[in-house]
Amino acid sequence: MSIDPRGKPRSGRAVASKDPFRMPAEWAPHEATWLSWPHNRDTWPGKFEVVEPAYQRMVEILAESEPIYINVLDESHEFHVRELLGDRASRAHFFRIPTNDAWCRDHGPTVVVSAGPNGRTRRAVSWHYNAWGGKYPPFDLDERAASSMAGAIGLGAVQANLFAEGGAIETNGRGLLLTTRSCLLNPNRNPGRTSVEVEEELQSHLGMDRILWLPGGDLEGDDTDGHIDNLARFVNYETVVMPLADDRLDANYDTLRDNYDFLLAHSESVGHSLRIVPLPVPEPVFYEGRRLPASYANFYIANASVIVPTFRCPADQTAVEMLQELIPHRRVVGVDCTDIVWGLGAVHCLTQQLPA
Repeated sequence: MSIDPRGKPRSGRAVASKDPFRMPAEWAPHEATWLSWPHNRDTWPGKFEVVEPAYQRMVEILAESEPIYINVLDESHEFHVRELLGDRASRAHFFRIPTNDAWCRDHGPTVVVSAGPNGRTRRAVSWHYNAWGGKYPPFDLDERAASSMAGAIGLGAVQANLFAEGGAIETNGRGLLLTTRSCLLNPNRNPGRTSVEVEEELQSHLGMDRILWLPGGDLEGDDTDGHIDNLARFVNYETVVMPLADDRLDANYDTLRDNYDFLLAHSESVGHSLRIVPLPVPEPVFYEGRRLPASYANFYIANASVIVPTFRCPADQTAVEMLQELIPHRRVVGVDCTDIVWGLGAVHCLTQQLPA
């Protein structure tokens, strides 16, 4: 079953019973977290030098509970990253898989898991990738990255017939998927495709039973056409956190309110009640006169920690404390992303979990 933003339930093609593979929730155990180490200075013009220290901090936190897999361009780039990480490099495995950019969530594979009589097996789903609707060519290396990453660790890969990114999909691991119409039904990705056709691809590759299509919409300064990982995130099977602005004059007020109201109205339509928890919105972050898409929803759940982007404002501590209360069995840690978000993404955009 799927729901569209006009409020009309619509039957989707549930195929989980035929194909046992399903996308796990982010909090399911990880073999590792995958990163593509930054190298494209055009992504952070004028700020590239301060990006790598934030990466080092993320690796430090992740290394407490899981290995880190890191894509690098070549031998020279690997040497550079090893030098930066120092002792922490012992927890890293390096793969010479060149990429155009650092957004591993979007160009990396989505790994699905099947629990059968012979144990758990995994396979990788590779989405077609065109840099958020052809916005940032070239993207040829990123288009190949998912299959290369899967092959590097011996996973079979399936090519989906869909242009999509990892930041566009969010699941509770029990067959419920959140996504946005503004992204996956955008003509710059899947022209001429209907929502039913897109649902069939998502259901067949990810093992989803129900899909909720939020209205979506860009945060001011965003370039993803409304990735769900800035708008709505599961913290457990039944709880979704969503940023919600208090100030009606905030440019993001209507977008956030529309998504919140939609999910609240349909929280009983997914087979069980969803708890919807508002997250604060950080003070606007500007660089060179441009507002950036800062969102506390862009956190990442690792095996023993939760990394939350922070933006040097009082709401940071509130967001960290709220998420700590909602995810009590992991240490919630803030990482300053005020400079990273100049690249128009944050922690979740830069990471991709590899389910165990």
